[in-house]
Order: sequence, then C-alpha cells, then structure tokens
Amino acid sequence: MKVFNVLPPDAWKTLLSRYSHIVLVANSEAVDFQRLRSELPHTALYVFFNKVYKVLDEPFSGHSVLVARSGVMGANIVHRREVADVLRFFGGDDFLGVVNIRISVEENFSEESHFEGAKARHLDLTQMLADLYPIGKIATSGFAVALWLADLQLPGKILLAGFSAKRSEKWKVFDVHDWTFEQIFLRLFARMGSISMMGGVDASPYSALAKRFPEVPPIEIAMAAAEVLSERLDNTNSQIDRLMSVTKFIRAVDNFFRRFKPKTRKQRFLEKSKE
Repeated sequence: MKVFNVLPPDAWKTLLSRYSHIVLVANSEAVDFQRLRSELPHTALYVFFNKVYKVLDEPFSGHSVLVARSGVMGANIVHRREVADVLRFFGGDDFLGVVNIRISVEENFSEESHFEGAKARHLDLTQMLADLYPIGKIATSGFAVALWLADLQLPGKILLAGFSAKRSEKWKVFDVHDWTFEQIFLRLFARMGSISMMGGVDASPYSALAKRFPEVPPIEIAMAAAEVLSERLDNTNSQIDRLMSVTKFIRAVDNFFRRFKPKTRKQRFLEKSKE
C-alpha cells in the first residue's frame, strides 16, 4: 500500500509562517533574480517549479522548496527521469524538500522514495479548483499554488515573480491551461492585496486613462476597452483563417507522418491501464 505525506492546512501554515515572504518563481524569462535577491530579506522562501534548470544556472543559496507537478504516471520529473537533474540545484538545511502536487483527478502522486533522498510532502489541490477553474482546461502549478497560499492566510507576503503567461522562442505556453483566466484572477488578487506580482506584468494603461478622464465612470472605460479588443480579436481571427487555409497541405503531410511516430511511455501506460 502506497503511503503519502499529506499535511493538514494547520501544519502547512506552521511550516510556512516562519518566512517573511513566499516567492513563487515562474519558469519564465521575466524572472529578475538580481532584483529579487537585492530587494528581499534572507527570510524569504523561494518556491520553484519542476524543471528549474530553465531559470537556474547554478545551485541556489537561500530558503527554497521545489514543487513537482504530477501527471497520470506520477510526478512528471520522476517518470521523465529528471529528479537528479533538478535536485542538483538544491541542498543543505535551507532546502525544505519537494512538494508533489496534484491538481486534477487524473493525476497521481509519486512516493517519497522516488525523489532520490529528498524529503517529500504531498499536496492535493483537486477539490480547491474543482468548481473554480474553467471546464476543459487544467490549472498551471503556479496558479494553483498561489491560490492555495492565499487561502492559508500566512503572515508573510506572497510574491509572484515572472508570471507573464507570454510565449517566446524559449518558453512554451501550453494550450491546456487557461492563461487569460489565470492572469485576470491573479491581477484581481494583486489589486485586493492578497498577493504581489513582480516581472512580466506591465503597469495597466487603463489606470492612466482613468486619471486622464476622471469624469468617465470606470465601467465606461472598461466597455470601451472591451469594444476595441473585440474588434482586434475579430481581425486576428480573420488572419488566422487565411493562415489555416494556406497551410492546409503542410498540416496534411505532418498528420500523415505523425501516424508512424513511436508511442510515448505515457501513451503506452494509458493503453495498459485501460486493459
């Protein structure tokens, strides 16, 4: 029988209340480590996610914890054999260990023994997001952990670093997540004072509009902005339709050769689990 280290909310609050700041570090080019380390005290806890070698070039010195997201085969870094590659950036008494999280009911935990000696705790966030997140999409690890931390009502400040939700040549933005919903939610949280955001979030131009037109109600400014954005989106969709038409032959060739691609370990695992 598998045994997982699932802590109650009070235990999590006790563990995390010792830190003045809880800093969630996104795997993003928008993360400014030099600014973070210079502006925050040594009592800050840095929360990293999954493939930390995307943002770290050397072992991290400071209070830290690694969040490992689960998939159907267990923690992703476990079944992809990346545990050693990730954990080499952490060590010492300042490293709290691994928090293996699951966000959807299809995801499964990995046992502590699979994390190569690192202390592992397990966190189930499926119920928290069940009636909140848009149907058909899956929350990102950063969004889920930010919401969970806010609900714990810790004495320390929660800071999101590099949560830009922007695609670049280096960073993927997967369509399985609802990036628009998450950005709206997080920015509302920031305006309420529940969290703070650093990097990846520009100052709102609509605040400047409100100052320029103080006689115009905020709802009217929002309606005008929505009208313009709707028109621009319609124009973009027209161009996408043209692009889809032009690339029809290329996509047909790509789909043909994809049929000969060997099945992944995940596909074989899912097929076997259905037998």
